[in-house]
Amino acid sequence: MTGASAGTLARALGLGDDTRLVIAHQDDVGMCHSANAAFATLAGKGFITCGSVMVPCPWFREVASMAEADPTLDIGVHLTLTSEWEHYRWRPISTVSRASGLIDGDGFMWRRIPMLRQHVVAEAAEAELRAQIDTALAAGIQVTHLDTHMGAALTPELIDVYLRLGHDYALPVLFPRGASGYIEALNMGPVDPAAYEARLAGIEAAGNPVVDHVAMTPGGPSTESDGAYRRLVAAVPPGLSFLAFHCCQPGDIEAIVPPRAHWRTDEFRMFQDAAFLDWVAGAGIHLIGFREIMRFMRAS
Repeated sequence: MTGASAGTLARALGLGDDTRLVIAHQDDVGMCHSANAAFATLAGKGFITCGSVMVPCPWFREVASMAEADPTLDIGVHLTLTSEWEHYRWRPISTVSRASGLIDGDGFMWRRIPMLRQHVVAEAAEAELRAQIDTALAAGIQVTHLDTHMGAALTPELIDVYLRLGHDYALPVLFPRGASGYIEALNMGPVDPAAYEARLAGIEAAGNPVVDHVAMTPGGPSTESDGAYRRLVAAVPPGLSFLAFHCCQPGDIEAIVPPRAHWRTDEFRMFQDAAFLDWVAGAGIHLIGFREIMRFMRAS
């Protein structure tokens, strides 16, 4: 059975309650040039419908230029409080103070969510996240939604900040129904799923559709990628699903994360492959972006 908000969204789009609505999303836009080039090639071209930008990252300005050149791009803010790679790092844009709890011993954002949770000051995190949204808006990006890098803004310490930002900016936020599986996949550390369940009714009452199903880049060897991605899409249930991908054109990503760069470049190759796009067209799903969800939410 689909969630109430997904059914309402489907009906608003003129579709049946049991429609398999799919947000095919590219995370980590702005993280590097490879990610930006992939988004420019893939967005709105048959599978990837939208993406979100990491404002503190070095290649953010290129995304702003892309959005200026093509206002139809569906881009959110990938709220960022962690910097996970070994040698390629970024810092907060709002502070250099260690007292904020946002900065590790090397002067960058924390590498992992449990480290962030141990040190974060919620007020400083809110100031940083507001600065990221404001910077994207000031750069001319027509922000369509908010989501969160590595799930940082969905931690118990920051979830109310996250929801408040969605309310204050009148933007949909990515929020999963049945959050426990999503949380486990993100390695957040100990979390009580009841805290998320308690917020569901209020989120839906605000007109923000809750995501019924989440799946992410499956990883694995390139020789198995075709089958893995087809199985991922085929397994999408009725309701609203969020599929988080991390596409990259070959280039700098191989230097950033050598052992796993092929996960990202495989996605870039596959998502522009005519055979895969033809298969998606016949897979019985309805692709949707966050711009449509934003309009639905504001109309609600």
